[in-house]
Amino acid sequence: MHAVHINFVPAPPGHSPEQLFELWPSLADIPEAAASGGARVSVIQAAAQQARITRNGIDYYFVDVVGMRVAARARRFADVLLQIDADVAHVHGLGFARDIFALSRCLPQLSIIVQDHADRLPRWWRRLRWKRWFSVVSGVVFTARELALPFTRAGVFGSRTRLFAIPESSSRFTPGSRVHARAETGLYGDPCVLWVGHLNAGKDPLTVLEGIAQASVTLPDVQLWCAFANAPLLEQVQQYTARDSRLADRVHLLGKVAHADVERLMQSSDIFVSGSHAESCGFVVLEAMACGVAPVITDIPSFRALTNEGRVGHLWPCGDAVRLAESLVAAVSNPTAPERIRAHFDATLSFKAVGRQWATAYAQVLDARRRAP
Repeated sequence: MHAVHINFVPAPPGHSPEQLFELWPSLADIPEAAASGGARVSVIQAAAQQARITRNGIDYYFVDVVGMRVAARARRFADVLLQIDADVAHVHGLGFARDIFALSRCLPQLSIIVQDHADRLPRWWRRLRWKRWFSVVSGVVFTARELALPFTRAGVFGSRTRLFAIPESSSRFTPGSRVHARAETGLYGDPCVLWVGHLNAGKDPLTVLEGIAQASVTLPDVQLWCAFANAPLLEQVQQYTARDSRLADRVHLLGKVAHADVERLMQSSDIFVSGSHAESCGFVVLEAMACGVAPVITDIPSFRALTNEGRVGHLWPCGDAVRLAESLVAAVSNPTAPERIRAHFDATLSFKAVGRQWATAYAQVLDARRRAP
């Protein structure tokens, strides 16, 4: 079985194919996860130059489609798919529905499965067109099936479209010595709580601050360490921290941290906290759990899927600082062993585990295509 991953989103100009693997880690991570399940996997990437690279057993075809319209671009991709004898096209992004339909017109017998990457439901006046475009799709994949509800309720997916729940990716992070990691990073606290994410409304850092403040009554040595890149709420976070005596000397704003250093921060931590109101998956949660760090995260569909409905870690309602404080106290009073968290990761979220799920999904859409009249 040969599954070919297709990235219609164009590579940014000025980057060589080799540089894209550093810029977009998922370019390799997701195909390698799929390949670990036993399928042969290749990748076709829209680019500004022609190239072919073999990396960890996967062939990457960079296809020059600059300036092409949808139909011409689809024909170019279809030519490569024919040359490499693809069985299944694994398309990244629901937003490329028109491209998917054009590709199917070129290769009507091709099985197509589409993976969600935080794609939004189209405006109501475009939904009928999207329904037609998605009629050629055999399956759609979300981290949690619940994330498909806006699309199914709007009638975008047909009744025969299979829905799969597979984590969006995995992580290469590993557990390490907490003592050694803290000596290297300087993190401390009892518990030592880590935040990794943008400081914006969707991540809700102000609720997390209030939760930490309330939890400090029971956990006087709690420390919060915040790594972030985009920070439109930075000033509000600083002001909130400055005016609340419970947060004095307790909140540490680390700013932007290189991804290679995030692993050591997580290995230094007791708890990973998130206030996200919506996520297609939650890559930093995957990374934290790969390091054996207890997640104390919001009760949203993707996080429920990653934590087995909260059986590993603690879930709290979005925007509810009181429940966050209670969850932090519970995580300390009844801790989950790092070994158990990592065991859950290995069994359900690792590259091999995700690969097995992709192999099953590919086999099912191929079988459905063969049985179709």
